Amino acid sequence: MATHVKRAFKYRFYPTDAQAVDLSRTFGCVRKVYNMALAARTEAWAQEERVNYNQTSAMLTEWKKTEELAYLNEVSCVPLQQALRHLQTAFAHFFAKRARYPRFKVRKKSRASAEYTSSAFRFRDGRLTLAKMADPLAIVWSRPLPEGASPSTVTVSRDSAGRWFVSMLCEDPFVKPLTPMHAAVGIDVGLDHLLTLSTGEKIANPRHERRDRERLARAQRELSRKAKGDGTNRRKALRKVAKIHARIADRRRDVLHKLTTRLVRENQTLVIENLSVRTMVKNRSLARAIHDAAWAEYRSLLEYKARWYGRDVIVVDRFFPSSKLCSVCGSLAEAMPLNVRTWTCSSCGTPHDRDVNAAENLLAAGLAVSVCGAGVRPQRRTPGGQSAAKQKTPRLEP
Repeated sequence: MATHVKRAFKYRFYPTDAQAVDLSRTFGCVRKVYNMALAARTEAWAQEERVNYNQTSAMLTEWKKTEELAYLNEVSCVPLQQALRHLQTAFAHFFAKRARYPRFKVRKKSRASAEYTSSAFRFRDGRLTLAKMADPLAIVWSRPLPEGASPSTVTVSRDSAGRWFVSMLCEDPFVKPLTPMHAAVGIDVGLDHLLTLSTGEKIANPRHERRDRERLARAQRELSRKAKGDGTNRRKALRKVAKIHARIADRRRDVLHKLTTRLVRENQTLVIENLSVRTMVKNRSLARAIHDAAWAEYRSLLEYKARWYGRDVIVVDRFFPSSKLCSVCGSLAEAMPLNVRTWTCSSCGTPHDRDVNAAENLLAAGLAVSVCGAGVRPQRRTPGGQSAAKQKTPRLEP
């Protein structure tokens, strides 16, 4: 593991009117260049030709010389070049089959952002000044940067609620592997409880969206009554809805950060289940609750923090029957509807809490994988279908 980790430190700032105009113009130019380059590469792709970053960079130089696109010279060239590099990365992911074909950016839906490299900003004595700006940004330093850290890139963004943010990418020398320990935990996600640990601990689901549901519904009703278009009243109603969504997302992210940090610090091995959230949200009666629980974000935070601090995350196959499998004798129950929260094993008579039992089975499966390297497959009822999770405990046939 690298001794230093590159880490983004995000802060809110309040631009002056002139800075807001300049940054908004930069966002528009970045979007325009990205879309033009994507159109050029798509047209070339249709003719079975390849266009790379160097060719799009040459196109950008020619675009700036035209009268129609002369306004591209009014903003810093670095964010425009970075947009082309991001497009190149998007195509690399597409050709490697890690992502879909790149899509065009839309003003009302795409993220408004611009990335500056070290040649396009000045950071001295805690004051950040961007290219083509006379005054530094008024940043609210909610936490200090690592001592002696110097940003390598700076990303300025504006969210749909109208808040401005600056993200600084720095090397953080204080992120180091923690002292190894023997503690291991299985983690089962749910809706009644956000997480259930194999230790028996249950972490309540805050249900952030439900707390603001009435206020959000009222704001959305007000928005629906506004005339379509770019009217001032409609923009105000849109901003009001966006602010409520932003507050919900902020609370959710704060809880997940604190929770995942605690789990990584207290355990050496963390075993989770590989859930297909995209498929699960197709259940219309549970989609809202699943989105609010943010299982995908929880997993992403857990995995990158484990990499930072030298912990192990083991992912068990989604078809492993963790809820239906008795963690004591290994017998498999016939069916387990979602409304069944407690059940008793028909073979050994052990009473089980559904979520705690699932977490214990996940832990056993994960430890089996880490010990013998075997894959974790769904448990079968036929003889000889024993999974790696139960190699140490013989299965008792009913």
